[in-house]
Amino acid sequence: MSPRRVRAESDAVGRRDRPLRITVDGEPVDGIAGQTIAGVLLAADRLAWRRQRSGAPRGVFCGIGVCFECLVTVGDERDVRACQRRARDGDAVTTQTREPRTGHAPKPSPRRNIDASAGEGK
Repeated sequence: MSPRRVRAESDAVGRRDRPLRITVDGEPVDGIAGQTIAGVLLAADRLAWRRQRSGAPRGVFCGIGVCFECLVTVGDERDVRACQRRARDGDAVTTQTREPRTGHAPKPSPRRNIDASAGEGK
């Protein structure tokens, strides 16, 4: 996806832009009616808006709703795919971050001791 918009004067279709404004983490971000939330964020030069557990930045990846990399909260609705949801004037968007795990080591998988059980019963 490109963060650029087609300017009204060079739009062959002749659309008339209807501006809208959403807030993202309390900051106003301007967009155009018909854009997805991801489109509004990309046009505002925000390429990443969440972090995964490792701290790596995440934003839009596939752009078609398959990968779930662009999750945001809209109002009270969590886990909204920003690439699929059209922005509405006044939307309050909150970015989501997965907190890194601390002090959680993976549990070892239980293994059977094959040699110990081989000699039993004889």
